Amino acid sequence: MAQITASLVKELREKSGAGMMDCKNALKENDGDVEKSMDWLRQKGISKAAKKSSRVAAEGLVAVASNGTAAVAVEVNSETDFVARNDSFQNIVNNVAAVALDNGGDYEATLAADYPGTGRNVKDEMVEAVGTIGENMNFRKSIGLSVDNGVVATYIHNSVAPGLGKIAVLVALESTADEGVLTALGKQLAMHVAATAPLALTVDDLDPQAVERERNVLVEQARESGKPDNIIEKMIVGRMAKFYQEVVFTEQTFIIDGETKVSKVIANAAKDAGTDIKLVGYTRLELGAGIEKAEDDFAAEVAAAVGK
Repeated sequence: MAQITASLVKELREKSGAGMMDCKNALKENDGDVEKSMDWLRQKGISKAAKKSSRVAAEGLVAVASNGTAAVAVEVNSETDFVARNDSFQNIVNNVAAVALDNGGDYEATLAADYPGTGRNVKDEMVEAVGTIGENMNFRKSIGLSVDNGVVATYIHNSVAPGLGKIAVLVALESTADEGVLTALGKQLAMHVAATAPLALTVDDLDPQAVERERNVLVEQARESGKPDNIIEKMIVGRMAKFYQEVVFTEQTFIIDGETKVSKVIANAAKDAGTDIKLVGYTRLELGAGIEKAEDDFAAEVAAAVGK
């Protein structure tokens, strides 16, 4: 039997949103395996949320920059939201986005590239800015998309200034259709991505291990109903289809009209344009995703839960 440590309970609680004792029990039942414990909690209906947005936070801004057939999204972090509203900080983020666009969104290339008007590269300019602005800063991410023909549309959610905000989305459409048509469609699709945060572009793009885990959870849930295996198998087919509709971009229901599948929306637009429109990629960059914000009483709560 693996030792159930405070750090294991803390990790499972942050991932699942379940209570301390439920997490401790799940770990005991699954010999300290966090991933199996996640599935156990879901099977028992205990896990409150797969996402943990309330426990993931960092300040700063995300930004987009584009030239039509190419676009980038970048994230630059600061310690406080006060600094993120500062014109100097916003200017830095915009400049980093522009440099990233010139470098195809490549993070390492952007770090090493010249920062405008300073004689320093981006990495050194970030260090310089810390002394100037008075807070720790970090150029954390850069992602780029491009097409040969068509548009890479951009969208900023919770915008604080043009091209700056809390969530950045890029949507790449390959087509010879009118640029204005593609841009309008791309922006709507990007708004959809901002709202739904799909896990993959198509069903085939989903992580096979994630699909298998989901299927296993659904099978265990169905078995608790006491139905025979042949009925369970039919139930799983329908439930997996529902899972795909929830997490796959092209399978989701378009948030703009609330009824049409995204793949059908694109097909309808292509029909109206008189030419093919192919959704070739997307990205969603949310400020602070994966960065933990400290909670002063959290360690004590964990220790109490594991009896230390």
